[in-house]
Amino acid sequence: MAKTLYGAQVVLRPPTADDIPVLAAIRARPEVHAVWRGGDDLVAAVTQDLADPDVTTLVIEHAGRTAGAVQWGEERDPDYRHANIDIYLDPEVHGRGLGTDAVRTLARHLITDLGHHRIVIDPAADNAAAVRCYTKAGFRPVGIMRDYERGPDGTWHDGLLMDLLASDLPASDVTAP
Repeated sequence: MAKTLYGAQVVLRPPTADDIPVLAAIRARPEVHAVWRGGDDLVAAVTQDLADPDVTTLVIEHAGRTAGAVQWGEERDPDYRHANIDIYLDPEVHGRGLGTDAVRTLARHLITDLGHHRIVIDPAADNAAAVRCYTKAGFRPVGIMRDYERGPDGTWHDGLLMDLLASDLPASDVTAP
């Protein structure tokens, strides 16, 4: 079971059944749906995300309200072990640093508590706001993944692979094991 994590502005906590309609409503927002999609039944899509055994989803809470979700998965092969992160936020809270705080808080947990040495994230290459957010959290561009994902319009779009190494975290973010 995932534990609750505390950032400077956000709380990342395990989801409850009450979060499903709120997260579905956030996913229905045009700005979020364009990236996350999920079909016509977003309640089913969120429910499926929360039930996925290969992904851990945490609700992003700010000022006592659900503001989005952040999830992570991992490659368990010891020779390639690393974690990956994905996130969506209610557009009403964009531009306040909540995404950066959520990503940084989860990255710190994955590195200091779970022992990952590398974390990856893969925004659309043209998603300047996401790239800016992840850069502020310490991620660095690794390269362009050409024709990485199919967009809502059916055409292929490039993705940007970014990573964060444990050694990239500021010393203040790392706690001794």
